[in-house]
Amino acid sequence: MEITIAKKRSQLKIRARRTRMKLLRGKEPRLSVFRSGKHIYAQIIDDANGKTIVSTHDILAIKGGAKKKHPAPTKAAAVVGETIAKKALLKRISKVVFDRGGYKYHGRVKALAEAARKAGLKF
Repeated sequence: MEITIAKKRSQLKIRARRTRMKLLRGKEPRLSVFRSGKHIYAQIIDDANGKTIVSTHDILAIKGGAKKKHPAPTKAAAVVGETIAKKALLKRISKVVFDRGGYKYHGRVKALAEAARKAGLKF
C-alpha cells in the first residue's frame, strides 16, 4: 500500500495539531520549528497575543546565504537553535515550550533543540 504525499502531509498536520493543543495550556511562549526539504525555520510565538516575538532560519543564521558554502543540515539546524536562543535572551525570554510541529524529535529538530538549550534557553 502506497501512501501519497497528500496523505503524509495531512498526517503531519494532525500530529502537529495534537501536540500543539497540549502545549497551549501553559503561559510560556512557544518555540515552533518548521522543517522543509532544504531549510529549517524557528520562531518564538506569544500565543496569548498571537504575535511572533523572534524568528530565524538557516539562511539568515548563516550569514552570507548563497555566497558561503552551506553546512550540513544538522549543523545548520544547530546554528539556527543557537541564534534563536541568543535573540530570545536579548528579548528577556528564557523559558519556552518546544513545539516540534509534528516532526520526530530526531535529526535536525533534535539538533536545533539541543543547541538552543546549550545557548541558555530553558524548555
